[in-house]
Amino acid sequence: MRRRTFLAGTVAAAAALPASAQRSHVTHSQPVHSVWPQGVDRFERPDVHAGDRPVGASFASRTAVYGLSGAAATAHPLATQAGIETLKRGGSAVDAAIVMNACLGLLEPTAAGIGGDCYVMLWDPRAGKVMGLAGSGASPHSLSLDTVRSRAKNGALPAYGAVSVSVPGTVDAWGMLHARYGRLKWAELFDPAIDLAEHGVAVPDIIAYYIRRSLVNFRKPGAGIEEIDNAVRTYALGGDGPQAGSVFRNPDLARTYRLIAQGGRDAYYKGEIASTIDAYFKRIGGWLSKEDLAAHNGEWIEPHKTDYRGVGVHALGANTQGIATLQMLNILEHFDLAGAGFQSATSIHLQAEAKRLAYEDRARYYADPHFARVPVEWLVSKEYAAERARLIRPDRINPKVNPGQAPSKGDTTYFTVADKDGMMVSMIQSNFRGMGSGLVADGLGFMFQDRGQLFSLQDGHPNIYAPGKRPFQTIIPGFATMGDEPWMSFGVMGGDMQPQGQTQIVVNRRDYGLEIQAAGDSPRWHHEGSSQSMGEDVAELPAAGLLRLESGVPEATRKGLADLGWTIGASDGGFGRYQCIEKRMDGKDRVYASASEMRADGCALAY
Repeated sequence: MRRRTFLAGTVAAAAALPASAQRSHVTHSQPVHSVWPQGVDRFERPDVHAGDRPVGASFASRTAVYGLSGAAATAHPLATQAGIETLKRGGSAVDAAIVMNACLGLLEPTAAGIGGDCYVMLWDPRAGKVMGLAGSGASPHSLSLDTVRSRAKNGALPAYGAVSVSVPGTVDAWGMLHARYGRLKWAELFDPAIDLAEHGVAVPDIIAYYIRRSLVNFRKPGAGIEEIDNAVRTYALGGDGPQAGSVFRNPDLARTYRLIAQGGRDAYYKGEIASTIDAYFKRIGGWLSKEDLAAHNGEWIEPHKTDYRGVGVHALGANTQGIATLQMLNILEHFDLAGAGFQSATSIHLQAEAKRLAYEDRARYYADPHFARVPVEWLVSKEYAAERARLIRPDRINPKVNPGQAPSKGDTTYFTVADKDGMMVSMIQSNFRGMGSGLVADGLGFMFQDRGQLFSLQDGHPNIYAPGKRPFQTIIPGFATMGDEPWMSFGVMGGDMQPQGQTQIVVNRRDYGLEIQAAGDSPRWHHEGSSQSMGEDVAELPAAGLLRLESGVPEATRKGLADLGWTIGASDGGFGRYQCIEKRMDGKDRVYASASEMRADGCALAY
């Protein structure tokens, strides 16, 4: 018999893409045939639900994994395995995180790579505190606001092409982390990724789907990409992209990793790689230069923190949306979510209303603090949250929400790893929309991010584009503590879904008592349509936005939300992807529990 009685549901649907059966690139093999028809990405039977688990939540996909010495969770099994092997060789959690990230740059190019940025929160057991690192790059110094505006589409920067490229911060972040917390030699950290890139890997279902979808977008007329031949040569396998099980090799990336292994972070920002990047952008008429790369440095920053019903929830500020999670939780603390009921209309309504309020501030105030005065302490204060909570009615939608009045004065991959010494690393890394800008420098084997699309073009806005400025960032790691001890290293990747997803994880754990795997498997909501001034989401939506629900949300809840006035959107696969490691104590023994996302291809392991 089931111990829990939560309702089961089906997974979010995703539209199928037509796929070519022909591939001839010399570095790839023919696809593996299976019982699935060629090009079919989904098999739908709405009347068929998941099997019955004898314990735990009925909708949980599997059990969390447990270990005494270490744990890791990523969106690809081979990256998770590489992290565990690194820990077993005596590496620190930081060593393992760098290994996993390098592997993901090959294994999950739809979400990760050394052409993107990186943010980290980690528990430092010697310091006894959460540390933060912002590895975000700035816009090119030679790219003016006038030029950016001349390339704008519908009042926002374009999604693709050189105008959207900012300095990649990932490799520098790796160097900073390793210098402070590494145990293994720097060069050793790249061996697993180099080996995989040269010998090849079988592409799993979801990653294959998103590579094909990205290539379709890159090839569309008017995409604005200066050249796509390099991207096609690197990722298309001689056709439309991989099917599930196609073998992918990337010898160019292997060579790039060797240069970084031998020359350190400077090989990327000042050496041969920087020269190749500089020459490439000159060739295609872009702006990123060797001087921009040489000027880059990440920064250690102090995370912000709030208390949510006895749990310390931490978030990075800088140019990220991290504090939106804290704002939402501070508002929700004023409501009895446990009493409202798990997956009830009232619970989801309150959470979505808190999101709408927090995201109005996100649109108005969040920006690079080196260029704008961001009133963070006011935004995350309990007093301000009490003001905002009074704007929420449990029985109806607030027809119009606005940002608060500040007092006068200022596609992504997530992974986590923990080691035998108690260090827990929460790390997120991204090329942003799709696979990135569509641009792959000659012979380097990785795509540049299109993060610059998230600049505003509104005069007077704190996030307005400027040369040498960091754009607003969506990628945010999560971390939670209990008292003076680490509790959860977690994250939910996926654009504006990230604070919404992080909030749902904390609520599921704290208010509804779900264990970490069920907390991630629980059906999610995603609200779209908050105000913004950047090119993240420009669709025409109802006044109160669109509330998307995964198909596992109960029908009675859907009806209740519609009765409250919500416009319910279809499940579109945009509900984020989650990994988590939780530290528990069993007497004097520390136990790590690790969970991974059933909406992705990855897994969690522990030992």
